[in-house]
Amino acid sequence: MELPSNVHVFWTEYLSQSGRDETTPLYDVLHFDDNQEGANQLARLVLGGKKRATASLLWEYNLVGRRHPREGDLSVVTDWDGSPLCVIETTQVDVRAFEDVAEDFAAAEGEGDLSLKYWRDAHWAYFGRVCGELKREKSLKMPIVCERLTVVFRRD
Repeated sequence: MELPSNVHVFWTEYLSQSGRDETTPLYDVLHFDDNQEGANQLARLVLGGKKRATASLLWEYNLVGRRHPREGDLSVVTDWDGSPLCVIETTQVDVRAFEDVAEDFAAAEGEGDLSLKYWRDAHWAYFGRVCGELKREKSLKMPIVCERLTVVFRRD
């Protein structure tokens, strides 16, 4: 993976401070959401420890031939503009139908009022936009990658 220079410096700093080998794999460099306001707000929730999970649509990974996140994966979270903010580690991954996402997972996402209803409403709209881009029909059975995460590095 070709890293922008600012992310490369950040990743190298993380490896050095954590004592990890320079060959430690980086799974992804990402921002959350599909808009600037949402991406930056969700990043703040991660940095504040409130957002400890995220959800994605399995079909996105299948389309590009990439595996979904797995336990132990490390990723750099950026803001919308690509400035690195923290390194997260994936601690658990479950793939389940949209309708089967549990209340405890919705609360761990740290968004809105932390309720399953809020999660379903917000993610139904978000995954609807993603499905539109993928030329897929959204449904209650669509496969959701439910990823739990923890921040393992951030600059002070």
